[in-house]
Amino acid sequence: MMNTMNQAVLVIIIANVLFSMKGFKEHSFFNKYKFQIGSIVSGEKIRLLSSGFLHADWMHLGFNMYALYLFGNIVEGFLGASFFIIIYFGSLFAGGLYSLKYHGDEPYYSAVGASGAVSGVVYSSILLYPGMELFLFFIPIPIPGYIFGVGYLLYSIYGMKKQLGAIGHSAHLGGAIGGFLITLLLHPSLFITNKLLVMLLGVPIVLLLTFGDRLKKS
Repeated sequence: MMNTMNQAVLVIIIANVLFSMKGFKEHSFFNKYKFQIGSIVSGEKIRLLSSGFLHADWMHLGFNMYALYLFGNIVEGFLGASFFIIIYFGSLFAGGLYSLKYHGDEPYYSAVGASGAVSGVVYSSILLYPGMELFLFFIPIPIPGYIFGVGYLLYSIYGMKKQLGAIGHSAHLGGAIGGFLITLLLHPSLFITNKLLVMLLGVPIVLLLTFGDRLKKS
């Protein structure tokens, strides 16, 4: 992975830190701009964007920004700053829209964090750099990026079904789908150069979009 910090990645990390710090200090600011179904449906669409720059605490912020640093530099390095920004914000909106659809009947459902956008960037980087290997906590051997990608999707689907923890699994999932699709639109040659990987990552996404409504916990 790349060691240098690309400019667009740096700007977005700084924006996340500054916006989150303000939210840490001012609860009214945090509540005004967090993702909340009822408020968004009532017309406050800005929350689809602003919630992606708020975080619950320093650990939440640090984890997301570290992941963005690792994977965002790969995407910007391959595609350039403009396409990276499109993927980042496209994934952010995709995560928000998927959460809005999935939790549409829960007016008090709320969430914060850049996880949807970061998930999209992670998926984009896997498509662009299929040979990447990841070292995860407590696992002493490297894991191929595509295995991580499929596993991440399956875990998010399971988390949505079982409503695991205070985690916005639907935003993670929507962001990953957004990053996958936008990257293919911006770089269609991947259908030829990485055909098997596109199919491997695409099959669970197609199944999710087709049967996703059945994940609702009864």
